[in-house]
Amino acid sequence: MNITFEHAPSDKGIEFPRQIDLVVEGLLQARLDWRAGHARHAEQGVYFPSRQALQRISRELAIALFPLRFGPPELTAQNENNYVAAALESTLSQLAAQIRLERGYHEPDSDQQAIAIDVDRTIGIFAARLPAIRRLLDTDVEAGYAADPAARSVDEVLLAYPSLTAVIHHRIAHLLYTLGAPLVARVIAEIAHERTGIDIHPGATIGRSFFIDHGTGVVIGETTIIGDRVRLYQGVTLGGDPDVEGHHDILRHPIIEDDVVIHANTSVIGRVKIGAGSRIGGNLWLRQDVPPGSIVEAPAPTIRQIR
Repeated sequence: MNITFEHAPSDKGIEFPRQIDLVVEGLLQARLDWRAGHARHAEQGVYFPSRQALQRISRELAIALFPLRFGPPELTAQNENNYVAAALESTLSQLAAQIRLERGYHEPDSDQQAIAIDVDRTIGIFAARLPAIRRLLDTDVEAGYAADPAARSVDEVLLAYPSLTAVIHHRIAHLLYTLGAPLVARVIAEIAHERTGIDIHPGATIGRSFFIDHGTGVVIGETTIIGDRVRLYQGVTLGGDPDVEGHHDILRHPIIEDDVVIHANTSVIGRVKIGAGSRIGGNLWLRQDVPPGSIVEAPAPTIRQIR
């Protein structure tokens, strides 16, 4: 396949650095062409939520949730509360600013004062639910420790397992998603995806004591519902029904009931239900319901002598 580059100054490139202005002008023209053809999705510059700011906010929220594990080394049980209070006051103000940017981006003609009042209400609800998020995350940490014989302590699970990094971000992002900040939530989810290789859409609903072992390559779609005490392994996909692609309001991802284990590289696709207590083997493609208490496995491989 041949790819053509319109407006290129030369097939042989530019004379660097003398002709760098040609590249700058070419990039400007590319941006102008995009904006002319996509007015509804116009780039908003500084008026768009900042990924860099949300990285910092996510990190500070994680510290507020687990100050003695993620915070600075000088923190102790005696001074952690003062640190958390100061960190939350600053971080929640920064988060409010990012949500206001999202709302302004999607509602440019709305009353900005009314948006600011509504965002303050959103931040108040978000802040009030942080203790519940901490308690929920405690169940996730304990689930990881109980499930993995290689884990030597709950602290190791919290500090060293990519699953917990992804789940901390998801618990924060999901709350923001339900409170009407889906873009900010999605950016936070993608920050975790970039760090861990675990892709959890902030719309997914996940119960208590959730654990992903290893984690790399796991995908959990937007309308997925996961019950309590569920364990996934690397490469698991809880994916959307490809036949409803583009219909964003349709429930198109699986329901995973309580106490289900899904092993590596299995894909569960569409609005199917995996019944409580089931064990799903690895390297499977599932598009049908599984009754509670089932074991689903691929046929045993054929083994024969080399001649």
